[in-house]
Amino acid sequence: DPVPPLQVIRPEPCCVCGSRIRFGKTAIKCCHCQLLLHTKCREQCPSLCAPRPRHHAWPREGVLADFAPSTPPLVPALVVQCVTEVETRGLTETGLYRVPGTEQLVREWKRKLLRAGGALPALSSVTDIHVVCGVLKDFLRGLKEPLGEGSACPLTLLPGAATDIPDEAASHTALRHVVSKLPPANRDTLAFLMLHLLRVSHSPDCKMDVLNLSRVFGPTLVGHSSANPTPLAIMEDTPRQCKVVAHLLSQPPNFWRGFVGTEQENLVPV
Repeated sequence: DPVPPLQVIRPEPCCVCGSRIRFGKTAIKCCHCQLLLHTKCREQCPSLCAPRPRHHAWPREGVLADFAPSTPPLVPALVVQCVTEVETRGLTETGLYRVPGTEQLVREWKRKLLRAGGALPALSSVTDIHVVCGVLKDFLRGLKEPLGEGSACPLTLLPGAATDIPDEAASHTALRHVVSKLPPANRDTLAFLMLHLLRVSHSPDCKMDVLNLSRVFGPTLVGHSSANPTPLAIMEDTPRQCKVVAHLLSQPPNFWRGFVGTEQENLVPV
């Protein structure tokens, strides 16, 4: 639902063509999702956030289940959309997830997606794919509990950081047991994310092997050993968190597909 044309104070990208709408120019903003577009692009945006069943905006932060759909696989639309966009046009980018996106754009797009709730604006207008990666990482970091946390059996409880069990088969069994005990939304989203990161690690252009990805995602996905860690504890936790993620990424893809593979057709971006 567009409001009357307004004058742009702060330059922002047009959600249709992706070009910046410059200061002082006229633009149209949607009342529902707040996306901005050039007046000339209005015809190319026929479904400008058409009225839809009442969706709440997502909370600014919450546990993962607050963002998950009601039917499996329980992967939030925001995660699916970011991953789909990265896999569509980002698997030839060097340093995927390591190179930061522009902080202001990451914040703006995360805010837009959280405000939109279940009906998300397209990310195809985000020119820099590193911004999309930044939105995904920032969303995961902003959860009240890390993805690997869960009241039943968080990844932080993995014996010996999941790497010190001498017997490899026993180590894998321990990890799989912990993953299966995570809350369903955490488990499904972790599986979806692991399959995505494995694809990133297999892309020679990205130059992001399992070790690099575990360094990036360790602190984001795995909780700390205590509820209120000291700076020293945070520093000591980091190598363990990275080891856990590396161990997760060492699991065969079929293990992760067991959680989301049979429902994969439902994972379509909104």
